[in-house]
Amino acid sequence: MKHGLYSGNVSSCRRHPIRTAIVSTCIAAFVALLGPWTLAAALSYGKVHDVADTEPRDVAIVLGAQVLPSGTPSAYLRGRLDVAADLYRSGKAKVILVSGDNRETHYNEPKVMKTYLVSKGVPAARIVEDFAGLGTYDTCVRARRIFGVDRAIMVTQDYHEIRTVATCRMTGLDAVGVPDRTQPRDNVWWYGWGREFGSRLKMIWDVASRREPTLGQTDNGVREALNS
Repeated sequence: MKHGLYSGNVSSCRRHPIRTAIVSTCIAAFVALLGPWTLAAALSYGKVHDVADTEPRDVAIVLGAQVLPSGTPSAYLRGRLDVAADLYRSGKAKVILVSGDNRETHYNEPKVMKTYLVSKGVPAARIVEDFAGLGTYDTCVRARRIFGVDRAIMVTQDYHEIRTVATCRMTGLDAVGVPDRTQPRDNVWWYGWGREFGSRLKMIWDVASRREPTLGQTDNGVREALNS
């Protein structure tokens, strides 16, 4: 009886190779997407809080986002920077490392971020710029290897915070997170949330392959800012 049942299953698979391939592909895709999502959630569990509830750390790291043609931060970047300013004012962070894109001479996220923070009352001497934070993984690796940061509060949007904390922790940075939760749940927000499926898969690839970001010489800016 068992032999007959087994033979029937094999025969069914042979009769429907396309259906079997489709089902197998769907299962593989589901696992590929769910695995990184679950891993990120596990690594960041209990590590993400609002400003009032987070533990103090010397350094807060703000991940860059779009700068408008006017040279001002976009709404999403303003939200992140406002959180960082709150962390500084509340004594939860002593130094703010602004990490963003400056690959083009006419586009400088860290400079705009620093200018905005100064306008919010954060002393310029307490702000350090990372001009090669081209992505989440790059920012995490550079914070530790270039700026010598081993513990930090990561600041970004809520849907991005889980992956950010997980990425940093997998690259050796003891990270917690304080997210910006002020953005409306509009098409832009949902688009960003949807991108997380692919981005978390890329997170696994970056960490597993130990991808080397743009590095360069070590920078003592954070240490000097803490001593200022």
